[in-house]
Amino acid sequence: MRGANESRVSEFLLLGLSKEPQQQHLLSVLFLTMYLATVLGNLLILLAISVDSRLHVPMYFFLGNLSFTDICFSSTTVPKMLANHILGTQTISFSGCLTQMYFLFELADMDNFLLAVMAYDRFVAICHPLRYSTKMTQQLCALLVAGSWAIASLHALLHTLLMAQLSFCADSAIPHYFCDVTPLLKLSCSDTHLNEMMILTEGSLIMIAPFICILASYVLITCAVLRVPSTKGRWKAFSTCGSHLAVVSLFYGTIIAVYFNPLSSHSSEKDTAATVMYTVVTPMLNPFIYSLRNRDLKGALRKMMGRTRYS
Repeated sequence: MRGANESRVSEFLLLGLSKEPQQQHLLSVLFLTMYLATVLGNLLILLAISVDSRLHVPMYFFLGNLSFTDICFSSTTVPKMLANHILGTQTISFSGCLTQMYFLFELADMDNFLLAVMAYDRFVAICHPLRYSTKMTQQLCALLVAGSWAIASLHALLHTLLMAQLSFCADSAIPHYFCDVTPLLKLSCSDTHLNEMMILTEGSLIMIAPFICILASYVLITCAVLRVPSTKGRWKAFSTCGSHLAVVSLFYGTIIAVYFNPLSSHSSEKDTAATVMYTVVTPMLNPFIYSLRNRDLKGALRKMMGRTRYS
């Protein structure tokens, strides 16, 4: 009987965030607004970094890569949801679903790695300021970003190939607005223990190793800052890390809530709320967090806006 209910489905149904048409309209307008804010905010940061020579330093090189990743991250899910709403359809092809899942894994990993690299950059800047220029060279920065892309791509490919091997039941409705791994595993009629084991082992390693690097960096930063004799000097050192810490807390809090629990403990409502946070809200807030707390970036943005008005 089980084999009769299994099939190689050609498409899935994305049920979205609400079954009520009126709520769907409101949510679509809200998501469109947040998506436009995400793209505009991160593009402004990219433009400010590219045109202001004072920002051509490792810290802003990594921030520019984070902004680019956040634009791509939101673009993986939100446009498809808005297109389905406008066209009055809920379908996504099997290959499209796996492609979406691949980029979600890859771009989430990139956010993860970039946050770790940025923490290391702050550690070198605060704990070894005299050797900062010799340690954080252009070659090392490029290697860190290129290595992050390579590892993220391989990790995403592994989980996408594992998902492609599964069979799915006749019910192909995903109670979500994109193809996330947890609801897909719940729909499968195959044995998903290998997929779950890889998420909880290899996936955990990919997420936890950078997180440990971030914690270690900030422990060392805190020890170094506490040795600074003046209160003003301590505050100045900590203020350079405040934006990064806020983004780290938002990102890791929601990722851990969604993925690092047993599959049986998940509920679609909680998972959806958490994934909205890290796929839409966090990429939208990142440029505001960094620009509002960063004097150099605010100066570059004002300078760029002034040039635009003058021209």
